[in-house]
Amino acid sequence: MSPLRTEVTRAPGAPIGAPSPTTEADLDLLLSEPSALTAHALTQTEGDVLVLGAGGKMGPTVARMLRRTLDKVRPTARVIAVSRFSDHNTATTLAAAGVETIRCDLADRAAVAALPDAPNVIFMAGHKFGTHDDPAATWGANVLLPAFAAERYATARFVAFSTGNVYPFTSPASGGSTENDPLAPVGEYAASCVGRERVLAYSAQRTDTPMAIVRLNYAIDLRYGVLTDIATRVLRGRPVDVRMGYVNLIWQGDAAARAIACLAHVAVPPFVVNVTGPEILSVRAIAEHFGRTFGRAPVIEGSEAPDALLSNTARSTELFGAPSTSVAQMIAWVADWVLRGGQVLDTPTHFEEREGKF
Repeated sequence: MSPLRTEVTRAPGAPIGAPSPTTEADLDLLLSEPSALTAHALTQTEGDVLVLGAGGKMGPTVARMLRRTLDKVRPTARVIAVSRFSDHNTATTLAAAGVETIRCDLADRAAVAALPDAPNVIFMAGHKFGTHDDPAATWGANVLLPAFAAERYATARFVAFSTGNVYPFTSPASGGSTENDPLAPVGEYAASCVGRERVLAYSAQRTDTPMAIVRLNYAIDLRYGVLTDIATRVLRGRPVDVRMGYVNLIWQGDAAARAIACLAHVAVPPFVVNVTGPEILSVRAIAEHFGRTFGRAPVIEGSEAPDALLSNTARSTELFGAPSTSVAQMIAWVADWVLRGGQVLDTPTHFEEREGKF
């Protein structure tokens, strides 16, 4: 396992590019930076883009990136963000960025049917945390909502977010699960996500709707994510659980760009792609690096299991290239953000969970 740990301990010494963002506004601009990848994809499509479930942690990044890219390649196209928008500020900031917003409960089939037409749809709604206490709500959110959306947008290019949790645990030496591996979900949340994928595949085949399914693992935003979890625990002297000893990580901006790029790869049956970083990283080594940066030894709890939730990104890399933001850059940004007291969401990722209880 030493090569995996070496990858992480050497990463902070690699070249660092952009300076750390110092405000949330700067961070949101950095996360939503347009790229050649998104520009190419959106020149291959026509018409407006609808983002369903745009009020979550990653939805605003996708909506802003769409708007900023379309301003360059198809400025007359609309970007419409749909969500309950329980955080009113999210809708306000998206509107200020030129994104149209619609408040809608996606569990209300009639309300979904009344949404405007759009030839391009990115579906991001889902439910994870609280599954253990209310599994029925999770199954409703993760299976019924995408079914309603697919029914409404049966003629659209349809990109749906899923998760790497649909896979079984694999050994780090294996390189992680590929898109062709059998699904073996652990726990109610992961099982409901398999349900989401099956319902979407059924809808695609029944209505000949071209789709893509994005199996995302651990997108990094400085306010939230595995690196922020580990950094804040180290800084506060709290234990870092290393039973789930290895992870894949990707900058949220890179993940958003890949999801948008999937609009150009939709197919029947759905095109499926793992979206995360190619490196298999040691949780212990990440904690030790933050410990050196912060001048305090991390408190390590447990020991590494022989397997973990890992994804192979060969297909993603072949299609979209390597992520533009390195592990070194992400670690440096997170360390600076946490040390300066930047805003951190009080929502742990529970990346260490091995029984699927979220």
